[in-house]
Amino acid sequence: MANTRPVPLATGAARPHERGRNALVGTIRAIAREVAAKHAADVDTKARFPHETLTALKHARLLSTAVPVELGGHGSSMADLGMMCAELGQACGASAMVLAMHHIQVACLARHGSGSEFFRQYLRDLAEHQYLIASVTSEVGTGGDTRSSICAVERASGRYSLVKDATTVSYGEDADALLLTCRRAADAASGDQVMVLARKGEYTLAKSSSWDPLGMRGTCSPGYKVSCGAAVEQILPGSYADSSAQTMVPYSHILWSSLWYGIAADAVARAAGFVRAEARRKPGTVPPMATRLAEVSVLLQAMRSNWSSLAAEFDTITASPAGLEELSTIGWALKMNNLKMGCSDAAPQIVHRALQIIGIMGYKNDSPFTVGRHYRDVLSASLMVANERVASKSASMLLVFKDD
Repeated sequence: MANTRPVPLATGAARPHERGRNALVGTIRAIAREVAAKHAADVDTKARFPHETLTALKHARLLSTAVPVELGGHGSSMADLGMMCAELGQACGASAMVLAMHHIQVACLARHGSGSEFFRQYLRDLAEHQYLIASVTSEVGTGGDTRSSICAVERASGRYSLVKDATTVSYGEDADALLLTCRRAADAASGDQVMVLARKGEYTLAKSSSWDPLGMRGTCSPGYKVSCGAAVEQILPGSYADSSAQTMVPYSHILWSSLWYGIAADAVARAAGFVRAEARRKPGTVPPMATRLAEVSVLLQAMRSNWSSLAAEFDTITASPAGLEELSTIGWALKMNNLKMGCSDAAPQIVHRALQIIGIMGYKNDSPFTVGRHYRDVLSASLMVANERVASKSASMLLVFKDD
């Protein structure tokens, strides 16, 4: 009888899925170092969209990493997507944020539109043409609550129409499509929401505010009044409540945390480079700042463990037939809230410590050890879905949650 046992991998060899992951991470690492890092300062100074980085990502076909394999993408896991966002975050935080937000929108379409031939074909087209999708979840008058909408989708003769006054639309002018939240109908409650896809040519953007922020300047996120209309099949099936709990929130908090980690990691790397330079100047001695470097490395490791462990847990949960139910539990929601608050608080602290290690050379914008852009970028972390709002929701859930 022929030997039917699996052929063992050679010592040190990567399994097939690991080789694919390593190739993707290697590709994005090269783009981060050779493209994103070179243009990061200019993107930040001019508050302009990182065209060079996105062109490189499209050329490498990395905008379809979250698209299922059967639809032409890579079908990357949450852990893989997080690793890629972390790599890009080390070079340019704004570029990493654009990539993360795009992945979030793609995941919503892939995970909640799989029963629709329109959305399956759209994902095939995205994989072929490397479309960039932007999110429109904010709205004037909701106080920052993305689980509440004022605008409502209207349906007539097989088409929908929608007008939304959004407080921010990140990279809206450079996107190929928008994914908007709105009320299901004119008579629906504010929390009864759906998501609507509008492709370029199906919407208009009327700018309602400017974009000159402290950090994350390259995300280009002014406010717009968005007017759109297309076929009703472009309304994502199901409710936004499910899409939010099962996809939007976990992808947002995990991928955001991974890129915040990337920014903090690069700041610590610059601090380490500064300490090593000091050590070379005085051979045989340990620079005083080396101890602080050891201390901040503990915080950085904890931050990485936080997001990467939850990314792995998400992948394990979603591999189970009962996974969607678990993602809708209070326990999982609390984990996501804790991750968001923990990492968004940790990143500025880590960058601040890196600055204290480097000193004035980290404070100067024209220094090779500068961490000014890093500092400004991570300060946005606690404001993206304000930590105060997240903590308030956690407080309410903890009143009824019983940890088994």
